[in-house]
Amino acid sequence: MSNSPEAIANDIPSASWGNWSKHDTHWVLSLFGTAVGAGILFLPINIGIGGFWPLLVMTLLAFPMTYLAHRGLARFVLSSKQENADFTDVVEEHFGAMSGRLISLLYFFSIFPILLIYGVGLTNTVDSFMVNQLGLESLPRIALSGLLVAGMIGIMLAGEKMIMRAFAVLVYPLVAILLFLSLYLIPHWQMPVLEVPKVSELTSTLWLSVPIVVFSFSHAAAISSFANVQKRHYKQQATSKAERILKYTSVFLIMFVLLFVISCVLSLTPEQMDNAKQANVSVLSYLANIYDNPFIAMLGPLVAFVAITSSFLGHFMGARESFNGLITKQLSLTFAQADKLGIGFMFIAIWVCAVANPSILDMMGAISGPIIAMILFIMPTASVFKVRALQPYRAHVSTYFVLSVGLLAVSALLYNMLG
Repeated sequence: MSNSPEAIANDIPSASWGNWSKHDTHWVLSLFGTAVGAGILFLPINIGIGGFWPLLVMTLLAFPMTYLAHRGLARFVLSSKQENADFTDVVEEHFGAMSGRLISLLYFFSIFPILLIYGVGLTNTVDSFMVNQLGLESLPRIALSGLLVAGMIGIMLAGEKMIMRAFAVLVYPLVAILLFLSLYLIPHWQMPVLEVPKVSELTSTLWLSVPIVVFSFSHAAAISSFANVQKRHYKQQATSKAERILKYTSVFLIMFVLLFVISCVLSLTPEQMDNAKQANVSVLSYLANIYDNPFIAMLGPLVAFVAITSSFLGHFMGARESFNGLITKQLSLTFAQADKLGIGFMFIAIWVCAVANPSILDMMGAISGPIIAMILFIMPTASVFKVRALQPYRAHVSTYFVLSVGLLAVSALLYNMLG
């Protein structure tokens, strides 16, 4: 067995646009929107501090890390013998009732804190835009946050077609703005420092950068719903169709997000990146400060609003599904009753958090980070050695690659938490 990049690449199917449908395009946009959240605005800072060589290595690894991990999670959900099994049903089917419910609870807590962060972030973004760009007075925070959270949840309650339309409306301008900003910064590119760092420094930087790249491209929250829809839509072809949609989603992500990241990194020195990190501001805010450019000042809040809203929809989809699965198995409630309870609980929790405006980003990242790594990387690859339907993937190089990345991500996150 070879762990070379060529061997890993051979495990990734070749592109084909045959029989591509509008349904597939909508899901690419949905998954893209879920992945591109507020984290993209901090990704250039986090990865750019290490300099050119870590950025180059992570650029080469970003696609296999993203595609293979999400493909493994989709395969795991699709491995169920049940017709409409969600993530909660599948883990209980394969790992037993107790272990299944524990994994399902971890899955919920990997998503829910992100919704709290987005509730706070969206309220702050809209409030800042109204005050600084439009010259208006702040609305009462309790009213503004309530309207924003209710509006986003209202889109979710409108049904699958409305969600797909919302993603289409949000993602196209997001891609256009990211592309514009990436190209706009090209005249400001600087020659990076090409001096090769010590092996120990490079290894350490890459190790600690793995979680940043993993979670900046993560759309794991929407994979269970995505896989379920493909099973209903494509029947026996669900696995191959799902893998193709995930492949193009990953290509789409890597093309636009990495272009944005590379353009930002080449426009700033590592010292400036460190200054931005110390100031705890997004890369667009820092660029607006040093270039004093009105376009960046106006586009920054717009990118943040669109990115947070699209990612909120995808994460709410996953949190709603996992909450319903847990509650219906623990309490004597119908699915409709559990759904109403979950929506009410999440609305109140997100609203209260948005009103309180706590500094919870670091804490929630520490909670969500290791859990996402375990759910997205480690659990699906471990199931290859337990679930009969997944056993053919044991000999695949990608299985061991994804498991290695997951272990690196968890170990790096634990090191950061304990260090």
